[in-house]
Amino acid sequence: MVSTVLTSTPVTVIPAKAGTHTTLPTSLKQALPRRSSKENGFTLIELLVVLAIVALLLTLAVPRFFPSIDSAKDTILRDNLRNTRAVIDQFYADTGRYPDSLEQLVEKKYLRALPVDPVADSATAWILVPPEDTTKGALYSIRSGAPGNDRTGKPYAEW
Repeated sequence: MVSTVLTSTPVTVIPAKAGTHTTLPTSLKQALPRRSSKENGFTLIELLVVLAIVALLLTLAVPRFFPSIDSAKDTILRDNLRNTRAVIDQFYADTGRYPDSLEQLVEKKYLRALPVDPVADSATAWILVPPEDTTKGALYSIRSGAPGNDRTGKPYAEW
């Protein structure tokens, strides 16, 4: 049995094996090399090269990533301290006395929620500084209760 493929280019007719119905032109057979089952996957060398490239990229990226997290925590802490101190001053200007606690500022709607110390990762780690005249309230200012120092060596408790 002989079958042909009709195309506009000259085609060599190849006799088909018994039970098959497709024939390919000789030039197409040469264009499609046969791959053995050993050639279907990646070699160990190729995988090791890829892993080495990934490791190299990680050694460049990771050291820059972690200091940026610490810097962001310092910035958030600085903003939380500045905003909370401003709210304490606003409370004093409105009432003529300092608040008794941070919770009182939340109850009176001066704050939506207790500020979070991102370095200590807690909303209850604040150091409360009382005013010189304790008859005017109990909360003059706050400081961070986080242990350790910032990047410049200054302790967080002195912020």
